[in-house]
Amino acid sequence: MSDVTFRLARLGEDRAIIDFINEHFDMRLPLLNRPELYHHYYAGRGGVPQFAVAEQDGRYVSAAGYILANTARRPDVWVSVWVAAKGHNGVGLELMNALPGLLHADVLACNNIRPNTCTFYQFLGWQAGRIPHYYRLGRRSDYQLAKPLRYTLPPVQRDLGLEKIESAADLIPLGMPPTPHTPRKDTWYLRRRYFHYPHFHYDVWAAREHGKLLAYVVTRTVTARETGCVPVVRLVDYIGEDRVLPRLGGALDAILHRTGAEYMDCYNVGIPAAIWQAAGFTERLEGDGCIIPNYLTPPLRENTEYYYFTNKPENFVLFKADGDQDRPNLK
Repeated sequence: MSDVTFRLARLGEDRAIIDFINEHFDMRLPLLNRPELYHHYYAGRGGVPQFAVAEQDGRYVSAAGYILANTARRPDVWVSVWVAAKGHNGVGLELMNALPGLLHADVLACNNIRPNTCTFYQFLGWQAGRIPHYYRLGRRSDYQLAKPLRYTLPPVQRDLGLEKIESAADLIPLGMPPTPHTPRKDTWYLRRRYFHYPHFHYDVWAAREHGKLLAYVVTRTVTARETGCVPVVRLVDYIGEDRVLPRLGGALDAILHRTGAEYMDCYNVGIPAAIWQAAGFTERLEGDGCIIPNYLTPPLRENTEYYYFTNKPENFVLFKADGDQDRPNLK
């Protein structure tokens, strides 16, 4: 056998890579096999598929998709689908380790990995673990989806508001707020992810003070018609400094109240639980008896745990809509 070669995919390889993944993955992925999702996630600039492959003797032995967080020369990226042919799992791990160099990427991360694979990434010296889950309940006498513990609604600050961004074009003059967080997102990413996604409607909100942009917040409302009972608001992205988030607690509570939602929730790595508490959110701890459902259409009244990895944990954050997550359950 010849040595294994690691490289980025070339123009026109889409079909061959899709066929390889379909053959070796343990399910048929809508991300690859529905044209609108494939185009959104993997059709790169110029039509070059956003995959890296490992080849041996002229055949693929592993493939990994990636999603750009920005258009910088040294981008931050999320890994999406990753698969290796039977008997080549070690090569698959080598391909993952080679990805930052192949892409000239600074930060590499993945949202929603299988928990039993955390040790693989820790073997590479990366950080891997569970994604914390936070929630704020609406003011109700009873709850149809959530099963909270004895709950006292945390107080919130009301000194900073949120204004809705109506169109992708409105992001251009605003630019990006200051933040130390990675992956570094840009307006190209925000427009593409939240205004041009082929499914779901997102609400993008800006926090400004004295004309200065402080933060973006992105929410998605699941309607009562969709759940069959009550609305739920998902807080799926936040871009800004940690210290700004508590100042937005009242504005987030107002969104929760206006929509009539039973709760607002957020999966997040990287922002301390104390900051979320100051913003009016409570952390759902694994095994604490509280149920904040994640699957809502139709509702599945149980908790969902997510796991992640990153090669650079310093200043790293992750939210529900990062990578290939927060997508509809399609076949």
